[in-house]
Amino acid sequence: MTAQTTPGGSVRIRRATARDAKRLTRLVRTSRAYEGPYAPMVEGYRVGPDYLEHHEVYAAESPDGGVLGFYSLVLDPPELDLMFVSDAAQGRGIGRLLIGHLTERARAAGLTEVRIVSHPPSEGFYRSVGAEVVGTVPANPPAVYWDRPELVLAVG
Repeated sequence: MTAQTTPGGSVRIRRATARDAKRLTRLVRTSRAYEGPYAPMVEGYRVGPDYLEHHEVYAAESPDGGVLGFYSLVLDPPELDLMFVSDAAQGRGIGRLLIGHLTERARAAGLTEVRIVSHPPSEGFYRSVGAEVVGTVPANPPAVYWDRPELVLAVG
């Protein structure tokens, strides 16, 4: 576990468990970042207990136990699969805290870089934490109707 003080208070990062599945699913489905044309991508999306059991998923938790955000790191091949910060926690440094934790976990796993296929509005955030654009992942209807930036975050 990692604990850090952010502008909003003390935040703890811990491994997500099956009991978090509903809260993480709700965070994904209600994200304002996926309103409008992006809504179909998260409509019906589910972060299930089986996903949490088989992937490295870490949650940022407030002192009162609320989930402020989470990420999922796939080790082989190395990729950031999911990363969400709750709308209420935006601008409080939670995303940077999660990326810092991801970097530590990836380094501990012997990785030198992590691929990120970004939601287009999030590209600027990933670039601000050191990820570099390496290409574009073309749209893949019906799952994804828009091109997405592909980035690499060096961690080694």
